[in-house]
Amino acid sequence: MLLRERQTTDGLLVSVCDPDCLGETYVEGEVELDVTEAFYGGEEAEEVDADAVVDSLTRASVANLVGERAVSVAVDAGLVDEERVLSVDGTLHAQLLWM
Repeated sequence: MLLRERQTTDGLLVSVCDPDCLGETYVEGEVELDVTEAFYGGEEAEEVDADAVVDSLTRASVANLVGERAVSVAVDAGLVDEERVLSVDGTLHAQLLWM
């Protein structure tokens, strides 16, 4: 999975996607999900395993996840409620916000 962390004034922003989702656009009805290099990839992105994703998500203030593996890791770790996961054109997407 590709993991990218950014420190913002509101806390740590984490983006995670399956590598095969990078650069893709998923559209379903009025919902459009762009998995851009600028947000999910770039030089700051690292290819990581499930443990690194879970570690990052537990430290995140906000996170965006795209892809079967990325979302499943968060669900299996109990960080994302499976009933809140979206499917956009057959691709899983979840957002995480710690308050």
